[in-house]
Formats: sequence, structure tokens, C-alpha cells
Amino acid sequence: MNQTAIFWPMLAQVLLVYIVYVVMGRRRFAAVKSGEAKVGQFKTRSTEPASSVTVANNLSNQFELPVLFYALCLALHAASSVNYLTIALMWIFVVSRYVHAWIHLTSNRLLLRNRSFVLGLVVLGLGWIWLALHLLEIV
Repeated sequence: MNQTAIFWPMLAQVLLVYIVYVVMGRRRFAAVKSGEAKVGQFKTRSTEPASSVTVANNLSNQFELPVLFYALCLALHAASSVNYLTIALMWIFVVSRYVHAWIHLTSNRLLLRNRSFVLGLVVLGLGWIWLALHLLEIV
């Protein structure tokens, strides 16, 4: 298997970060334009309107668990541990992050958001276990 295939899910995750930045910018602009907020309110989240603070919170989420995803992808590549299983796991993780972001930025239904988060957490954990087993030469 081509070891560089691991970079495609990483690029998809990076794209999600940029999408969330665009959504945040649009919501903040709309809040100022509609009079819901003044520019100065964006200095701290405590004064940011609800329409955009959710997006800002989601953006923070993109730099929490995904940091472990990026590290795992790079470690898998460095250890020549990329295979069809790891590619599938990484794509499932990325899809779970897109679903999580979609839920967070739309209905914000906590139960659904939590389920997508837990799916990504478990899948990422399986990826780390695979890497450890590979390094121990068990698989």
C-alpha cells in the first residue's frame, strides 16, 4: 500500500478546519450587520453572540482530539504502518468529525454530537492500538 495515502484523511480534516473558519466569519459578519453584535464583542467569547460563539467553540474542538489524529497519521507514515485498516479508521475518524461539526453548527443536539465524538474517540484509539501492535511486531 502507498504510505502517502494516510495524508488524504489529514487533508480532509484540514479542509474541515477551514470550513469552520469560513462559517465563523460569516456568522460574525452577519451578527454585526444585523445589529445583534458590535465588533468589540468578539474580543472575548463571554460577550460574543450565541449565533457565532457555537462556531468558535467548534473551532476549538478542531484543535483538541484532532491533534492526536494528526500525530497518529504522521506516526503511522513514519513507521510504515499504513494499510487498508488504518486508512479506513482514519477516514471514519474524519467523517465523525464532519458529522460532529455539522451537528454542532446546526441543531447542536448534544446526544447526537456526543455519539459522533465517541465514535471518533474509539476509532482513533483503535488506530493507536494498531500502531503499538505494529511497533511491537505483533501484527
